[in-house]
Amino acid sequence: MLARVTGKLVLCGTPIGNLGDASHRLRLALADADVIYAEDTRRAAKLLSALDVSTPVRSYFVGNERQRSVELSSRLEEGLTAALITDAGMPSIADPGLSAVAAALAVGAGVTVVPGPSAVTAALAVSGLPAERFVFEGFLPRKGKDRAARIGDLASEQRTTVLFSGKSRVVADLKDMADQLDGGRQVVVTRELTKAFEEVWRGSLADAVAHWESQELRGEFTIVLAGAEEQLADFDRIVAAAIDAIESDESLADAVRRLASESGVSRRALYEAVLRKRG
Repeated sequence: MLARVTGKLVLCGTPIGNLGDASHRLRLALADADVIYAEDTRRAAKLLSALDVSTPVRSYFVGNERQRSVELSSRLEEGLTAALITDAGMPSIADPGLSAVAAALAVGAGVTVVPGPSAVTAALAVSGLPAERFVFEGFLPRKGKDRAARIGDLASEQRTTVLFSGKSRVVADLKDMADQLDGGRQVVVTRELTKAFEEVWRGSLADAVAHWESQELRGEFTIVLAGAEEQLADFDRIVAAAIDAIESDESLADAVRRLASESGVSRRALYEAVLRKRG
């Protein structure tokens, strides 16, 4: 009985802006692959041209990844090697790629990685904020309860938090965090990391809103938010105390106002958390 032949999926980290950050190993991996799946074939063409790679390219993005993952599975079962790249950074990290890994594992194909530049670690490094432990939140939900809940969770998060944002979202993201969290909380906003117009801004959330509202916004943003002060860590206990007060006939508004004042937590964050807990 012939052994089953399976191929290999190579997750390739690509430059986050500066093509000079492309490694020799990345070029070899892309040149050696039988096919490259790319989030945006036009952007991929620029990278491949710079690296002098002529491997065939197929699109693989959120809108077609279900169909493409089936195609990928077939190619891997044939024993081919497929490379996966996104517009910038590492596939699967706030970018398409998870379905490709699942497809490869389902057919018994090998999965390996060519590491590359990361906006997350680059922003952390230049932020000057503690990075021994951190949280990556990706992009905030655009609206609704999910957005309020995600931001509310940051009220008691003591670890440094990294978020992605874009020119059409960054001011709203900063505003909502300033409203729900402590406006004095320190934040570092980085723009266009590794590119010609790289910018690193430092200050409070409140000052960040004022600054970025007055700017002509361009490019991609990575936000590094300082962790909550230690006295805010027991947020769940404060939420529970508010619920107990309400069940003892104190009004929601009064309980939230009193406990927020006593503990120093954001009144809005506490209000939203109490509503979520009570369904």
